[in-house]
Amino acid sequence: MLRALLLENLHPLAASNLEAAGIDVTVRTGALDESELIEALDGVHLLGIRSKTNVTANVLENAPDLVALGAFCIGTNQIDLRSAATQGVAVFNAPFQNTRSVVELALAEIIALTRRLTERDRALHEGRWDKSAEGAHEVRGRTLGIVGYGNIGTQLSVVAENLGMSVVFYDTAEKLALGNARRMDTLDELLEQADVVTLHVDGRQGNAGLFGAKQFARMRPGAIFLNLSRGFVVDYGALREAIVEGRVSGAAVDVFPHEPKRKGDSFDSELRGLPNVILTPHIGGSTEEAQEAIGQFVSAKLRDYLTTGSTTLSVNVPNLALEQTTGITRVTHLHRNTPGVLAAVNATLAEHGTNIEGQLLATRGEIGYVVTDVGSRVEPAVIEALAAMEQTIALRVLD
Repeated sequence: MLRALLLENLHPLAASNLEAAGIDVTVRTGALDESELIEALDGVHLLGIRSKTNVTANVLENAPDLVALGAFCIGTNQIDLRSAATQGVAVFNAPFQNTRSVVELALAEIIALTRRLTERDRALHEGRWDKSAEGAHEVRGRTLGIVGYGNIGTQLSVVAENLGMSVVFYDTAEKLALGNARRMDTLDELLEQADVVTLHVDGRQGNAGLFGAKQFARMRPGAIFLNLSRGFVVDYGALREAIVEGRVSGAAVDVFPHEPKRKGDSFDSELRGLPNVILTPHIGGSTEEAQEAIGQFVSAKLRDYLTTGSTTLSVNVPNLALEQTTGITRVTHLHRNTPGVLAAVNATLAEHGTNIEGQLLATRGEIGYVVTDVGSRVEPAVIEALAAMEQTIALRVLD
C-alpha cells in the first residue's frame, strides 16, 4: 500500500482525500528536523509539509521511496527543488489558494497602523482613556507601495484602490498594472512616493537582505512598513532603529528569519515591545477557508500524480495534464533531458512488440517527462530495459 506522511497541522481534508484514494496516511502535528525527517520517510511515498520543514538534498537522497512532495503553502524555498527533480520527486504547492487571506490581513494591518489602533487598544487595556486624533489618519487618499506584484500583490492592489488608496508597485519582472496602479522603475522611486510600503516578494535567495537601513532611510518620513513575505528579506535591526527614531511610524511583521517549529514554543525578536508594531506568527494564509482550499488543492495534485501521472502546476518537473483512463497501461518516464531519449523509449517498446496508443513529452531544463499509453500489459522485460537506460530518473507503471 502507498503511504503518506503529513506534517505541520495540515487541514484534515488533505488526509481524507488521500485516504479515499486508498493511501495509508500518517499525520504528525509539528515540523521535523533533518535527521527526524529522514527516519520518518522510511517507506513513505508522499510527503506533505508547510513552511517549517526543510527538505534538503540530504533528506531527498535518503528517501528512496518518496515519489511526490506537497507544500501546503505558497512558498517552496524550504525544499531543494533541483535535488527533488533529480531524485524523481515531483513537487506541488498552492500558488493561489491563500492569496485572499494574506490580502485581507495586510489591509487590516494597514488600517490598524494608520489609525494607531494598537496604541489606543493598549492604553485601554492598561486602564487609560486616550481619546485623541493625533497621528491617526484615513487610508483613503494615501499611497500604497507594493514590492512584488505577483498573485498577492496584484489582488492587494485592486482591493486597496477600492478603499480609495493610490497604488504604485515595483517588480523585477515585467507585470501588467491593474486598475490605476502605476509601475515604478526602481525601488527607490517607490519608497519616495509611498505612505505605506508592503513586501510580497518570493523566497528566492536573491531576495535575501532586500530591505535594510538604506531602504528605510529612503522611505517617506512617518511611512508604515509591512512584511508578509519572507523573514530573511528584511534587516529587522534596521527596522527597529527606524521605528525608535520615529522615521517609520508603524510596522506589521508576519515572518521572521528564524521561526519556532511548533505551536507554544518560545519566540523572541528585536521588534517586541515597540509602539505601533503588530507581530503575528506567520499567519498570513492561516484562515480556515484558505487552509481548507489548500488541503483540497494540494492533496488532489498529489493524488492525481500518483493515479494518472499528471504533473500540472508542478514547480520542479515538466508539466503534463493527464486524465484518468481505463483499459490501458500508462508508463511514466522521468529522465535527464538529453538527445535521443524519446527515440530510445520507443525503440525499446517496439523491440518487445508493445503498441503505443498515445504519447506525450514535455521538458523543463535538464529534466524530461514522457508518458506513454499502451493497450496491453507491459512485459517485465520492457520495464527493466527502460529502467536501465542511462538517462532514467524515475519510472512508474500505472494500470
